[in-house]
Amino acid sequence: MYSFILFFISIFAGLLGSLLGLGGGIIIVPALTLLFKVDIRYAVAASLISIIATSSTGAGNFIKEKLTNIRVAVLLELGTVAGALTGYFISSEINAKWLYLIFGFFLIFSALMMIRRRGDQILSHPHPWSLKLGLSGTYSDGKEEPTPYHVANVPFGLFSMYFAGILSALLGIGSGIFKVMAMDSAMKLPIKVSTATSNFMIGVTAAASAGAYFLKGDMRPEITSPVALGIFLGSWVGGRMMTKIQISHLRKLFVVILLVVSFQMILKGIKL
Repeated sequence: MYSFILFFISIFAGLLGSLLGLGGGIIIVPALTLLFKVDIRYAVAASLISIIATSSTGAGNFIKEKLTNIRVAVLLELGTVAGALTGYFISSEINAKWLYLIFGFFLIFSALMMIRRRGDQILSHPHPWSLKLGLSGTYSDGKEEPTPYHVANVPFGLFSMYFAGILSALLGIGSGIFKVMAMDSAMKLPIKVSTATSNFMIGVTAAASAGAYFLKGDMRPEITSPVALGIFLGSWVGGRMMTKIQISHLRKLFVVILLVVSFQMILKGIKL
């Protein structure tokens, strides 16, 4: 019964994570710790596996739809992988109480960032780094002809990804909200491109620290198996829905869920 319920929660997490470019960990870690009373370190390890499943499943569909900017993703992964390795070494020194509190405040921050999401602002001139590295691209926004776009603030985006990687390893999340925020607000990528590129990146970020958790013995098959299967299925469905669904309504519902769960995580952290 435990695995059955966890499986269906994971499907829901994978669906939302794929559609919003956040990764399923933002739901899986609270579900495991609050509902199933799993140690937060085991929950983080299972979540990292789920994020790899989310990314590998949804990313294929986004690449097929030509939404993912692979050049941007590869460049920014230099920062996220370095941050993920840093976060893993930090994690062994942090008390579980602080992990709950950090996660709770991270969820509040995520909700606020999703509320203030802007519309697409297509740049007329690329950043010099973007020009040299060929980061500009095109995407389909429902028009007959693809819409061209450029990339701004490349150094800041790379710097932001280092901190996104640290959070990923510490909390078992894809840190997609930071990735999407940096690409969306700072680098001025179109929202669909930011979401698709984030989805591609989160799996690489998670893989950088998941191996270390595995070697430390924090992976539990009875937890990771139903989580990975559910996330895989939910992400596959989300990837196919991405180009057809109106995400604004889904985002409003998700903000409410984030706020409710964040306060529960903070309260649990205070009680420890």
